[in-house]
Amino acid sequence: MQKLVLIRHGESVWNQENRFTGWTDVDLSDGGLQQAISAGKLLAKNGYTFDVGFTSVLKRSIKTMHFVLEQLDHLWIPIHKSWRLNERFYGALQGLNKDETIEKYGEEQVQKWRRDPHEHPPAITEQDDRFPGHYLRYNDLTYRELPLTENLSETMDRALPFWHESIVPAIRENKKVIICAHGNSLRALIQYIENLSDEDVAKLDIPTATPWVYELDDRLNCVKHYYLK
Repeated sequence: MQKLVLIRHGESVWNQENRFTGWTDVDLSDGGLQQAISAGKLLAKNGYTFDVGFTSVLKRSIKTMHFVLEQLDHLWIPIHKSWRLNERFYGALQGLNKDETIEKYGEEQVQKWRRDPHEHPPAITEQDDRFPGHYLRYNDLTYRELPLTENLSETMDRALPFWHESIVPAIRENKKVIICAHGNSLRALIQYIENLSDEDVAKLDIPTATPWVYELDDRLNCVKHYYLK
């Protein structure tokens, strides 16, 4: 039996301001930093240790991992960063206040953009400052990998290769794995691990900086899952 720990990053400044964030590299809020520290203390209290960690390339994920591992005295373990664990790319919604967006487009449409696995938010153009092709961290991505918008199914499509090629081999080597990522990239992994329907995953809420533990059998099937308390 293997345990896998997933953590959504702590509250970001734009979470605090109720804005769509996506790939915008927003920092943790002061509260989010404290959430990350608390998550690390909770893991330490429950006797967790880790051999390897995985994060996105966004600072709210990277910093959450850092503060969690600092509480465990685990800053020395290898951390692998990948854009494939980034938050879903919310296109032209990025930076907009969610309540104001609901007022403009209606709650039903905004809910579709947020939770319907096949619904695309409005796209940006390549000239937009939010286009990932403008940033050094994405220099190795192909043209097709640079999004203008993204639905949840596409988030899953780019997250799962990293799961199979990098994370699964670590688990099969009996390494204790922690993943710190984002609401929608984790939602994509959870849908795959638990074999959830689109309807079920649309209802899934993932709180910030709360360790979510999977117990997996030898074939990596989910035996049990729970939030750590």
